[in-house]
Amino acid sequence: MITATQFLLERIKKHVTLTAAEEERLTEVCLVKQMKKKQFFLQEGDVQRYLVFVVNGCLRSYSVDENGFEHILQFAPPGWWISDMRSMLEQTPASLNIDAVDESEIILISIPDLERLYREVASLDRFFRILSERSIATHQHRLIDSLSLTAKERYTSFCRQYPSLITCLPQKFVASYIGITPEFLSKMLKEPIKK
Repeated sequence: MITATQFLLERIKKHVTLTAAEEERLTEVCLVKQMKKKQFFLQEGDVQRYLVFVVNGCLRSYSVDENGFEHILQFAPPGWWISDMRSMLEQTPASLNIDAVDESEIILISIPDLERLYREVASLDRFFRILSERSIATHQHRLIDSLSLTAKERYTSFCRQYPSLITCLPQKFVASYIGITPEFLSKMLKEPIKK
Protein backbone atom coordinates (compact mmCIF):
# COMPACT_ATOMS: atom_id res chain seq x y z
CA MET A 1 0.00 0.00 0.00
CA ILE A 2 1.40 3.39 -0.98
CA THR A 3 1.55 6.36 1.35
CA ALA A 4 -0.47 9.54 0.88
CA THR A 5 2.57 11.48 -0.34
CA GLN A 6 3.55 8.68 -2.76
CA PHE A 7 0.04 8.88 -4.24
CA LEU A 8 0.41 12.65 -4.63
CA LEU A 9 3.82 12.24 -6.30
CA GLU A 10 2.40 9.64 -8.71
CA ARG A 11 -0.34 12.08 -9.76
CA ILE A 12 2.12 14.93 -10.24
CA LYS A 13 4.57 12.78 -12.22
CA LYS A 14 1.87 12.11 -14.82
CA HIS A 15 2.42 15.72 -15.92
CA VAL A 16 5.96 16.76 -14.93
CA THR A 17 9.28 15.20 -13.95
CA LEU A 18 10.69 15.76 -10.49
CA THR A 19 14.18 14.99 -9.20
CA ALA A 20 14.57 13.04 -5.95
CA ALA A 21 15.52 16.29 -4.18
CA GLU A 22 12.40 18.04 -5.55
CA GLU A 23 10.20 15.14 -4.43
CA GLU A 24 11.72 15.38 -0.97
CA ARG A 25 11.20 19.17 -0.89
CA LEU A 26 7.52 18.68 -1.74
CA THR A 27 6.91 15.88 0.76
CA GLU A 28 8.53 17.97 3.53
CA VAL A 29 5.72 20.53 3.31
CA CYS A 30 2.83 18.06 2.99
CA LEU A 31 0.56 17.70 5.99
CA VAL A 32 -1.55 14.54 5.91
CA LYS A 33 -4.91 14.85 7.67
CA GLN A 34 -7.83 12.50 8.31
CA MET A 35 -11.35 13.89 8.02
CA LYS A 36 -14.59 12.48 9.36
CA LYS A 37 -17.76 12.39 7.29
CA LYS A 38 -19.42 15.84 7.23
CA GLN A 39 -16.35 17.46 8.83
CA PHE A 40 -15.63 20.92 7.46
CA PHE A 41 -12.28 21.78 5.98
CA LEU A 42 -13.47 25.33 5.20
CA GLN A 43 -16.59 27.25 6.13
CA GLU A 44 -17.99 30.34 4.46
CA GLY A 45 -16.35 33.41 5.99
CA ASP A 46 -13.10 31.63 6.93
CA VAL A 47 -9.89 32.19 4.95
CA GLN A 48 -8.46 29.24 3.03
CA ARG A 49 -4.85 28.87 4.15
CA TYR A 50 -4.04 25.50 2.52
CA LEU A 51 -4.34 23.88 -0.87
CA VAL A 52 -6.10 20.52 -0.54
CA PHE A 53 -5.35 17.25 -2.35
CA VAL A 54 -7.68 14.28 -1.78
CA VAL A 55 -5.96 10.94 -1.17
CA ASN A 56 -8.98 8.86 -0.10
CA GLY A 57 -12.67 9.59 0.29
CA CYS A 58 -14.37 12.59 -1.25
CA LEU A 59 -14.77 16.29 -0.50
CA ARG A 60 -17.24 18.76 -1.95
CA SER A 61 -17.38 22.54 -2.28
CA TYR A 62 -20.69 24.35 -2.14
CA SER A 63 -22.49 27.55 -1.30
CA VAL A 64 -25.73 27.95 0.61
CA ASP A 65 -28.29 30.45 -0.63
CA GLU A 66 -30.55 32.67 1.49
CA ASN A 67 -33.25 29.95 1.48
CA GLY A 68 -30.85 27.36 2.85
CA PHE A 69 -30.42 25.46 -0.43
CA GLU A 70 -26.98 24.03 -1.17
CA HIS A 71 -25.40 24.59 -4.58
CA ILE A 72 -22.55 22.13 -5.10
CA LEU A 73 -19.75 23.43 -7.31
CA GLN A 74 -17.32 20.53 -7.18
CA PHE A 75 -16.68 17.05 -5.89
CA ALA A 76 -13.10 15.98 -5.25
CA PRO A 77 -12.61 12.20 -5.28
CA PRO A 78 -9.13 10.65 -4.81
CA GLY A 79 -6.50 12.37 -6.95
CA TRP A 80 -8.38 15.68 -7.20
CA TRP A 81 -7.62 19.09 -5.72
CA ILE A 82 -10.22 21.38 -4.16
CA SER A 83 -10.31 24.95 -2.92
CA ASP A 84 -12.12 28.25 -2.75
CA MET A 85 -9.68 29.82 -5.21
CA ARG A 86 -10.55 33.44 -4.49
CA SER A 87 -10.15 32.97 -0.75
CA MET A 88 -6.88 31.11 -1.24
CA LEU A 89 -5.34 33.53 -3.74
CA GLU A 90 -6.48 36.77 -2.11
CA GLN A 91 -6.53 35.51 1.49
CA THR A 92 -10.05 36.87 1.90
CA PRO A 93 -13.14 35.31 3.55
CA ALA A 94 -14.40 32.25 1.67
CA SER A 95 -17.73 32.24 -0.10
CA LEU A 96 -17.71 28.44 -0.25
CA ASN A 97 -17.92 25.62 2.25
CA ILE A 98 -15.74 22.54 1.80
CA ASP A 99 -16.56 19.39 3.73
CA ALA A 100 -16.01 15.63 3.62
CA VAL A 101 -18.71 13.61 1.87
CA ASP A 102 -17.37 10.55 3.68
CA GLU A 103 -14.31 9.66 5.75
CA SER A 104 -11.38 11.09 3.84
CA GLU A 105 -7.63 11.44 3.87
CA ILE A 106 -6.23 14.69 2.51
CA ILE A 107 -2.89 16.39 2.01
CA LEU A 108 -2.58 20.06 2.90
CA ILE A 109 0.05 22.42 1.53
CA SER A 110 0.14 25.85 3.16
CA ILE A 111 -0.01 28.87 0.89
CA PRO A 112 3.44 30.17 1.99
CA ASP A 113 4.94 26.70 1.35
CA LEU A 114 3.22 26.56 -2.03
CA GLU A 115 4.66 29.95 -2.98
CA ARG A 116 8.16 28.77 -1.98
CA LEU A 117 7.71 25.59 -4.04
CA TYR A 118 6.76 27.70 -7.07
CA ARG A 119 10.04 29.62 -6.73
CA GLU A 120 12.28 26.68 -5.86
CA VAL A 121 10.90 23.89 -8.07
CA ALA A 122 10.17 24.99 -11.65
CA SER A 123 8.45 21.67 -12.44
CA LEU A 124 5.92 22.24 -9.67
CA ASP A 125 5.23 25.76 -10.89
CA ARG A 126 4.55 24.20 -14.31
CA PHE A 127 2.40 21.43 -12.79
CA PHE A 128 0.17 23.89 -10.94
CA ARG A 129 -0.14 26.02 -14.09
CA ILE A 130 -1.34 22.92 -15.97
CA LEU A 131 -3.72 22.14 -13.12
CA SER A 132 -5.09 25.70 -13.13
CA GLU A 133 -5.60 25.70 -16.90
CA ARG A 134 -7.50 22.40 -16.74
CA SER A 135 -9.60 23.67 -13.86
CA ILE A 136 -10.58 26.80 -15.80
CA ALA A 137 -11.48 24.72 -18.85
CA THR A 138 -13.58 22.35 -16.72
CA HIS A 139 -15.45 25.20 -15.04
CA GLN A 140 -16.11 26.90 -18.38
CA HIS A 141 -17.49 23.65 -19.79
CA ARG A 142 -19.67 23.18 -16.71
CA LEU A 143 -21.03 26.74 -17.04
CA ILE A 144 -21.89 26.15 -20.70
CA ASP A 145 -23.57 22.85 -19.77
CA SER A 146 -25.65 24.50 -17.05
CA LEU A 147 -26.82 27.18 -19.47
CA SER A 148 -27.52 25.02 -22.50
CA LEU A 149 -28.19 21.38 -21.53
CA THR A 150 -31.36 19.75 -20.28
CA ALA A 151 -31.40 18.23 -16.80
CA LYS A 152 -31.01 14.75 -18.28
CA GLU A 153 -28.02 15.87 -20.37
CA ARG A 154 -26.44 17.51 -17.30
CA TYR A 155 -26.91 14.24 -15.41
CA THR A 156 -25.19 12.33 -18.23
CA SER A 157 -22.34 14.84 -18.19
CA PHE A 158 -22.03 14.41 -14.41
CA CYS A 159 -21.82 10.62 -14.85
CA ARG A 160 -18.99 11.07 -17.37
CA GLN A 161 -17.06 13.47 -15.13
CA TYR A 162 -17.49 11.53 -11.88
CA PRO A 163 -17.98 7.85 -12.85
CA SER A 164 -16.64 6.60 -9.52
CA LEU A 165 -19.08 8.71 -7.52
CA ILE A 166 -22.40 8.15 -9.25
CA THR A 167 -23.23 5.02 -7.25
CA CYS A 168 -21.98 6.21 -3.86
CA LEU A 169 -23.22 9.82 -3.59
CA PRO A 170 -26.62 10.65 -2.11
CA GLN A 171 -29.06 11.66 -4.88
CA LYS A 172 -29.57 15.03 -3.17
CA PHE A 173 -25.87 15.84 -3.80
CA VAL A 174 -26.09 14.85 -7.46
CA ALA A 175 -29.28 16.90 -7.84
CA SER A 176 -27.64 19.93 -6.24
CA TYR A 177 -24.63 19.64 -8.53
CA ILE A 178 -26.72 19.52 -11.71
CA GLY A 179 -29.11 22.23 -10.50
CA ILE A 180 -32.37 20.37 -9.93
CA THR A 181 -34.35 19.17 -6.91
CA PRO A 182 -33.83 15.64 -5.56
CA GLU A 183 -37.49 14.92 -6.31
CA PHE A 184 -37.07 15.91 -9.97
CA LEU A 185 -33.92 13.78 -10.25
CA SER A 186 -35.71 10.78 -8.80
CA LYS A 187 -38.63 11.23 -11.21
CA MET A 188 -36.26 11.75 -14.16
CA LEU A 189 -34.31 8.56 -13.38
CA LYS A 190 -37.53 6.52 -13.22
CA GLU A 191 -38.63 7.62 -16.70
CA PRO A 192 -38.24 4.96 -19.39
CA ILE A 193 -35.50 5.51 -21.94
CA LYS A 194 -36.95 6.71 -25.25
CA LYS A 195 -35.85 4.85 -28.35
